[in-house]
Amino acid sequence: MGTAAAGGGCGARRWLPWLGLCFWAAGAAAARGADNSEVLPDSIPSAPGTLPHFIEEPEDAYIIKSYPIALRCKARPAMQIFFKCNGEWVHQNEHVSEESLDESSGLKVREVFINVTRQQVEDFHGPEDYWCQCVAWSHLGTSKSRKASVRIAYLRKNFEQDPQGREVPIEGMIVLHCRPPEGVPAAEVEWLKNEEPIDSEQDENIDTRADHNLIIRQARLSDSGNYTCMAANIVAKRRSLSATVVVYVNGGWSSWTEWSACNVRCGRGWQKRSRTCTNPAPLNGGAFCEGMSVQKITCTALCPVDGSWEVWSEWSVCSPECEHLRIRECTAPPPRNGGKFCEGLSQESENCTDGLCILDKKPLHEIKPQRWSRRGIENASDIALYSGLGAAVVAVAVLVIGVTLYRRSHSDYGVDVIDSSALTGGFQTFNFKTVRQGNSLLLNPAMQPDLTVSRTYSGPICLQDPLDKELMTESSLFNPLSDIKVKVQSSFMVSLGVSERAEYHGKNHSGTFPHGNNRGFSTIHPRNKTPYIQNLSSLPTRTELRTTGVFGHLGGRLVMPNTGVSLLIPHGAIPEENSWEIYMSINQGEPSLQSDGSEVLLSPEVTCGPPDMLVTTPFALTIPHCADVSSEHWNIHLKKRTQQGKWEEVMSVEDESTSCYCLLDPFACHVLLDSFGTYALTGEPITDCAVKQLKVAVFGCMSCNSLDYNLRVYCVDNTPCAFQEVVSDERHQGGQLLEEPKLLHFKGNTFSLQISVLDIPPFLWRIKPFTACQEVPFSRVWSSNRQPLHCAFSLERYTPTTTQLSCKICIRQLKGHEQILQVQTSILESERETITFFAQEDSTFPAQTGPKAFKIPYSIRQRICATFDTPNAKGKDWQMLAQKNSINRNLSYFATQSSPSAVILNLWEARHQQDGDLDSLACALEEIGRTHSKLSNITESQLEEADFNYSRQNGL
Repeated sequence: MGTAAAGGGCGARRWLPWLGLCFWAAGAAAARGADNSEVLPDSIPSAPGTLPHFIEEPEDAYIIKSYPIALRCKARPAMQIFFKCNGEWVHQNEHVSEESLDESSGLKVREVFINVTRQQVEDFHGPEDYWCQCVAWSHLGTSKSRKASVRIAYLRKNFEQDPQGREVPIEGMIVLHCRPPEGVPAAEVEWLKNEEPIDSEQDENIDTRADHNLIIRQARLSDSGNYTCMAANIVAKRRSLSATVVVYVNGGWSSWTEWSACNVRCGRGWQKRSRTCTNPAPLNGGAFCEGMSVQKITCTALCPVDGSWEVWSEWSVCSPECEHLRIRECTAPPPRNGGKFCEGLSQESENCTDGLCILDKKPLHEIKPQRWSRRGIENASDIALYSGLGAAVVAVAVLVIGVTLYRRSHSDYGVDVIDSSALTGGFQTFNFKTVRQGNSLLLNPAMQPDLTVSRTYSGPICLQDPLDKELMTESSLFNPLSDIKVKVQSSFMVSLGVSERAEYHGKNHSGTFPHGNNRGFSTIHPRNKTPYIQNLSSLPTRTELRTTGVFGHLGGRLVMPNTGVSLLIPHGAIPEENSWEIYMSINQGEPSLQSDGSEVLLSPEVTCGPPDMLVTTPFALTIPHCADVSSEHWNIHLKKRTQQGKWEEVMSVEDESTSCYCLLDPFACHVLLDSFGTYALTGEPITDCAVKQLKVAVFGCMSCNSLDYNLRVYCVDNTPCAFQEVVSDERHQGGQLLEEPKLLHFKGNTFSLQISVLDIPPFLWRIKPFTACQEVPFSRVWSSNRQPLHCAFSLERYTPTTTQLSCKICIRQLKGHEQILQVQTSILESERETITFFAQEDSTFPAQTGPKAFKIPYSIRQRICATFDTPNAKGKDWQMLAQKNSINRNLSYFATQSSPSAVILNLWEARHQQDGDLDSLACALEEIGRTHSKLSNITESQLEEADFNYSRQNGL
């Protein structure tokens, strides 16, 4: 390591910068021998150049704990560089020097480092901070760098001023002061509210820039909470004491009601009017309204005066009818103020000739009885009229009964077709009756069935191929009915014999199936119009969200009860003589699909398998979602999990693809797939107007303290399986649903969710402090698929005699949608009214196999496919069928299928599994203009033969 260049003024002497002295050569040699250090050469080569220029100068630094810091500098051109600290040269042995050559200028560049320890800084006692600077030499002279100060970093433990709690009225100003602890470097301050950082840039109402103080310009209810001042520098972090801020609302009077009616009917009484302290109601300890809540004034009610008759008038002149009249009026006095009207007749008449007057050549005494019995004659005419009408009604009824009996005795059909509409479905009424005629198709003819059983079912029905119907009663299970026929009465194709009052009559023979028969038969399960409501105690637990079924060539449907998830295996998707046990499950644990960036999980993760199963026709998987569907605001993707556990995008819902098809309905997505696996829907919001649909519900239960009552408000994705998880949790906690759940539209505009309890009876209940209003960050709600989101409120009764609770739960997004849940309940279970919330529609038979699983009978389905798979010169082919069923996108997918119409009908089956709305399909076909001309040539006997051959081929 070289020494410094010769300084100007030393001449032949040598300059030793670390000693700050000039020595003669001999003295320098002695010094060199003493400290074994190098000195500069006797002469410096002459070369053109400039004074040293610092490329890098030492920076101010802080020593943290006991770790030394490094100071560095770099200069060009430089023969030597040394550090001087606090006016003294640093020994050359403490320098680390590196030398290089600047290729562009050919000048020598030197870089030097030194370490400064905590001990060195602490040992220095001077008027200013410990400092160091660089001195660089060239052959022309020296240059000095800036002074860099070195300080020991620290942060005291105690705040100079902690924030103090405050109670402020709503819309008042809140100022919380904070003076952080002394420290080097000075600490930076951050504010926390309920342990969450406050971002003043996102809330214009909050300012944290004024000398570390927190200023809330206009206090809101949501600003109530615990505030903490956080100070931090490079050494440590310090927390202040928490300050509790309560934003209260002083009560205000509502408008006066109208004056009540006078409390007496007659005489002097009083009227009153009232007002309530609810505009607004006092909140968080706010003052109650001052003044009277009821006002009374005197009133005088006029007494009623009953009417009285005047005296009779004089008799009138005798009339041609031999009568004269007299009258009187109710005016002495007239009725007033609600008094009664006079009783009796206001007019009298009598004969004025003592019976001597002759009318129509008869004495008056003979005519008078006839004239006064005129009303009796009119009554007799009315009786004759009504008797005639009754006889006519009876005759019509007899005629109708006779025609009905005649038709039944001459009918060869098991189904009487009343309605002429094609493929009618929906909500119909059926009478399923067992007839006394025998049936040789029953497996066990030894037992005689109860032939008097008659059941009437009312509700939506599943229309099936007539030869594939199997009826199940309470006592026996019958084979397919071979005598059911189909009549063609529609204007365009086959009517299935369903009307507003249609009856199925099956001719059955004696016998029953043996016990333990596991044949893959089908049954008809009509649904009642009054849905079966499932209670909390009967819901499946999380481990039960899995279902299985064995399916063969006939296909079927697999349904996950109360989740909206289903799987449709079309007829022919599984090769003949093969059967598979197919399963379906929903992941209720932590989702394995981790969202990237702004991507949101919109549906449950649904697994169907086995994964190695191959199908010849696409199957339909229905997955519920919680997005408010709009291509302008959402970009929705279908994703599949690989065997390695990674998620890959299958397609975007709006993309064109021939590998699969996605049809997005308002609450579910129907996917046509060729392979089993785990699938889920994700969404990427395009704009701030993207909306997630949330289901909000409130549950309540008593706490350990007999005076306390807990309210839990849930906000979960609007999918049946998400709400089922909440119900399962509440069942274990003893919770009770207090109000029907409602739908909340939550926008992706980064604004948080606010939940508050309102209108609590002030003298019966009180709410625990700081819990009346709670705010949930936007990110927690937007990604709420991780765990059910809920807020808890604790209410306390003043006395044990209070058993009724009435309040409102307000759930609103700031600058967004709002919902109100009205709670009106008894906290005693014996008096509580149970609110139903689950209509169980299909959980009794989650797996349906064979024709009964489909709404469209197989024979009708074959005719539709045969008609529409053949291109038409007018363009009325399968593309028109898709268009009439609202399938307008990605038609290239159907074009690659062997039977596009069959795949379209499979998609229709998946979309209408709940309602079975065959009317809509029939209307779509009629709009296309397909007539039944092609089918009209097929006689009923040919139709029966074709259906029988199909049933025999499929083992029915």
